[in-house]
Amino acid sequence: MAVKKRKKEKSFSSFLNNPIDFTLLITILLLLCIGLVMVLSASSPSALAESGNSYSYFSKQLIFAILGIIAMLFISKIDYRFYQKFYKHAWWIALILLALVLIVGRTVNGAKRWIYVTETLSVQPSEIVKLLMIIFYAGILMKNRDELSKYGKGFLKHICLLAPIIVLLLLEPHFSASVVIIGICSVMMIMAGCKFWHFLATGVVGGIPALIFLIIKEPYRLQRVITFLDPWKDATGDGWQVIQSLYAIGSGGLFGVGLRRK
Repeated sequence: MAVKKRKKEKSFSSFLNNPIDFTLLITILLLLCIGLVMVLSASSPSALAESGNSYSYFSKQLIFAILGIIAMLFISKIDYRFYQKFYKHAWWIALILLALVLIVGRTVNGAKRWIYVTETLSVQPSEIVKLLMIIFYAGILMKNRDELSKYGKGFLKHICLLAPIIVLLLLEPHFSASVVIIGICSVMMIMAGCKFWHFLATGVVGGIPALIFLIIKEPYRLQRVITFLDPWKDATGDGWQVIQSLYAIGSGGLFGVGLRRK
C-alpha cells in the first residue's frame, strides 16, 4: 500500500512540475499584447459613445486575458500524457455538449450556439469541443498509428468518428466551427501518418460537392460568397465590411499606418 501511495504521489507531482517553454510563452504573450492594443484602438470610439468610457471594452478584455494567462500557466504544468487516459471520454463529452446546446441553448440570430448560465454569463460549447477533439484525436491516432496509412482502417475510420460532431455543429448551425475542427483534425491525421492523397481524393469526390450544397442550402451563406466576389454591388449593405477591408489594406499597405489617437 505504501509503495502504491508513493507511486501515485510521484505521478501527481511529475505532471505538475514540467518546465515552461519560454519561447512559446513569449510568443503567446506578444500576440496577446498586440491583440489587446488592437482592441483598444478599434473599440475606444464606440465605447466612449456607448458608455462614456473609452476603456470599457478594453478593460473587460484585459480581465479575461489575465485570467487566461493564469489558467494557461496552471494547465501548462500538467504533463500532456495525463490527457491520454481520458481521450475516449473527450469524444463523448463533445457529443453531450453539442447535443445540450441544441436542447437548452438560446437562439440568437437564427442559431443556437450559446448556453446561458446567467444573463451575463454564457458558454459556447463549440470552443470547448475544439480542445476536446484535439485530445481525442491525439489519443486515438497514437493508439491506431500502425493502421493510419490504410484507407479504410486509417483514413475513413477516423473521418467517420468526426462525422457526428460535424452534424451536430451544422444543426446549430455553426459552419465556421465545423470548418475549423475539420481542418485541425485533418492536419493531425496527416501528421500522424494518414496519406495526403486520401484527403485529396475524398475531398474532390465528396468534400467539395458537400461544401457547395451547404453553401447553396442556406441563403445567407450564398449571399456571403456573392458579396465577397462583388462587394461593390451592395457597398452600403452586405459589402460594407469587405470594402472597408480593401480601404484599410489600400491605405496601410503591408505594415499599416500605425495606431492613431481618435
